[in-house]
Amino acid sequence: MSEAKNNDVRLIWSRYYSAFIPAPAGPGFFDRLKAASGAIGGIAITGLLCGLMLGNGIAHPLLVAPMGASAVLLFAVPASPLAQPWPVFGGNVVSALIGITVAKLIPDPTVAAALAVGCAIGGMSLLRCLHPPGGAVALSAVLGAMNGAPSYMFAFVPVGLNTALLVAIAILFHRVAGHSYPHVPPKAPNAHGTSDPTPLLRTPPSEQDVEEALQAYGDMLDVDAADLQVVLHDAEVRAAERSHTSLTCGEIMSRDIVSVRAGQPITEAAALLQERRLLSMPVLDDEARVRGVLGLLDLARAGQTAGDIASDPLLVSEQTPVSQLLRPLTSGLTHEAIVVGHDGELRGMVTQTDLLAAMALRA
Repeated sequence: MSEAKNNDVRLIWSRYYSAFIPAPAGPGFFDRLKAASGAIGGIAITGLLCGLMLGNGIAHPLLVAPMGASAVLLFAVPASPLAQPWPVFGGNVVSALIGITVAKLIPDPTVAAALAVGCAIGGMSLLRCLHPPGGAVALSAVLGAMNGAPSYMFAFVPVGLNTALLVAIAILFHRVAGHSYPHVPPKAPNAHGTSDPTPLLRTPPSEQDVEEALQAYGDMLDVDAADLQVVLHDAEVRAAERSHTSLTCGEIMSRDIVSVRAGQPITEAAALLQERRLLSMPVLDDEARVRGVLGLLDLARAGQTAGDIASDPLLVSEQTPVSQLLRPLTSGLTHEAIVVGHDGELRGMVTQTDLLAAMALRA
């Protein structure tokens, strides 16, 4: 077989493989284990509490089957828009009410089942509580009506009670597991206490760009636009870091560095900063090793010497790629990286201005 045909076969196989065997849920194996343990505990505790609350005893839990599907979303993909508290609770209860109503109006179970699921999707969409297990809840309501007169109480007990307990357990579980649930799209904190995003998040694409791209995509994606924007920004930064790996701190650093000794009085250090029009400078010990960095804000601290008020420095080597400074020097917390040798002796300094010039010239 020719190389061209081999490439065609590999391309076709990769497309089918990705379509039928998607990536596993969760970023790692440990996260999948946590999701499984959360679902075990969630279903078990929900069943036990329902049994106790309704007088059935712990040996007779009152559960509806769609709770298993809700548990998958709640514990395995808690950041999904379909797994948030209102979609879960509202979706299940609304679907149950729709299923019962359809069962009362349509005597044929097959027609009733189809209409119940379809109407449940429409109702959940209108009420902004789309939840996939809601379709199973609507179907369960119709099938349950075949064994007797359908009752609206089914929507509240057991469906509503099951769902409320399961959501409450999920909230507690994810707090302990360190996850954000109910999910709030992550935002890097602004170091200056203002509402502006960090500099890297102020670059394109904007949130409006992402929302328009999602609308133009055509197919519905189970992802929040704000989450997607954060992922896209992170991917762009990683690409920029990879493209600048050949440029090192030693190539762009300033070498003639104004510094201050740790034992010098603060007044002398402040005068030196003002005289040289500097924002910061390294603080050295008696053997010229870097012990800190002194900036204008540090001068407001209580102390007698430069070493008393110095901040912890960001230390790098001459071989450190400049790309590794992109995130820390745009965070608003760090304004310079101190370049040191093997013994911690001062070699140079890379400031935000140096980083800007390097990135602009290599763009």
